[in-house]
Amino acid sequence: MKVKVDELRRVAQRAIQQQGFGVSDAEVMLEIIMYAQLRGNNQNVIKLLGAGMPAHPDAGEIKLVKETKLSALIDGGWNQGMVVMSRATEIAIDKAKAHGFGIVGTRRTNSPTGAIGYYARRIAYEGMLGFVFSGSMELMAMHGSYEAFLGTNPLAIGIPADDKPIVFDMATAAIAYYGIVLADAEGESIPPGVAYDSEGRLTTDPAKALSGAIKAFGGYKGAALAFIVEILARPLVGATRADDGKKLDWGNVIFAIDPELLADDLASFRAGVSDLITRVKATKKLPGVDEILAPGERGDRFYERVMADGEIELDDDVWRELQSIAS
Repeated sequence: MKVKVDELRRVAQRAIQQQGFGVSDAEVMLEIIMYAQLRGNNQNVIKLLGAGMPAHPDAGEIKLVKETKLSALIDGGWNQGMVVMSRATEIAIDKAKAHGFGIVGTRRTNSPTGAIGYYARRIAYEGMLGFVFSGSMELMAMHGSYEAFLGTNPLAIGIPADDKPIVFDMATAAIAYYGIVLADAEGESIPPGVAYDSEGRLTTDPAKALSGAIKAFGGYKGAALAFIVEILARPLVGATRADDGKKLDWGNVIFAIDPELLADDLASFRAGVSDLITRVKATKKLPGVDEILAPGERGDRFYERVMADGEIELDDDVWRELQSIAS
């Protein structure tokens, strides 16, 4: 069904606040969730359904536990991942503006950070290169295994250009976890070859996949990349584990880099990126291909269509459950 964007925003905000968040935290979370929703990214309002993302009963102060002029390590105090990562992004940007480079890590957050392209895009709009690496709970198997061990471990890169930034945002899993959750909520199948059931059999049933493990994309290469993200998002930042090794929190790392550390100036760098986009879009196309798209361009166009219409297509059941949570 079609839902007015403004109405969806109002209902989503109420749903977030019903889960125990104050107004300021809810506004941060709403912005990031709507960023995903309006770009066709599955890190959207589906995150508010079912068990949702309730505030942690032990949530406390967000603290800087280690800091230099180039770096900071944040103890999230069991606050919501989007709220903590938004703070980390601000710190990384400030350090990069002052010193050319900023790296910030976070630990002890009680939930995922949402669509991490949001943070990379924020950095790119400040005229800098943004790199984001995010860990998660045990959801994905290492290549050759069917046991959930790795997170879906997304990474995102934002690059300034003359028009819109280039934003690359991908999970290292063959399918995003919330893509499986959404398929389960909508009664749909997931693509073949992307997940195992609990016995190690490939399955297209999202319910069985949720009790099994997701595959890495691209075989051993994707699994190796996921393992590198696991290192950056967990041992590097001191993410928390139980005595048996089970993950207890989410870890994240974000870099902001001033391109003028290497480029002659920001204007020439942006122009160079824009020229590269123009030239790659002019390359010879395979049969049946109408256009070559740059990273993030599909999401940009989805957003522009939705905002021009003022409404967005939403699954009927998802909309009804979201309204029920909000009320």
